[in-house]
Amino acid sequence: MPKGYWIAHVTIDDPAAYDAYRAANAAPFAEYGARFLVRGGPQDVVEGEARPRSVVIEFPSIEAAHACYHSPAYQAAKALRDPVSAADLIIVEGYGAGGNGGS
Repeated sequence: MPKGYWIAHVTIDDPAAYDAYRAANAAPFAEYGARFLVRGGPQDVVEGEARPRSVVIEFPSIEAAHACYHSPAYQAAKALRDPVSAADLIIVEGYGAGGNGGS
């Protein structure tokens, strides 16, 4: 079963208020087996445009990635994030181990 990933690019307008989102998302991330691979470190945009913060979160399956996003606990956390940031977020299936194998 392929893993699932959230890939997000975020602009934070109020870092103090954004901390409330981070505290609130901890429980659903733990429940669905999320593991941060990238969490807002320095980045070098070499093509195109990107928001200032990038995040990549790995889930044990694509189903878990979708279930976490749609869970009431994550949606409550997201409600804290939405007024203080702008984000582009995709959920993508990992490559190999039963994945689609395409590019």
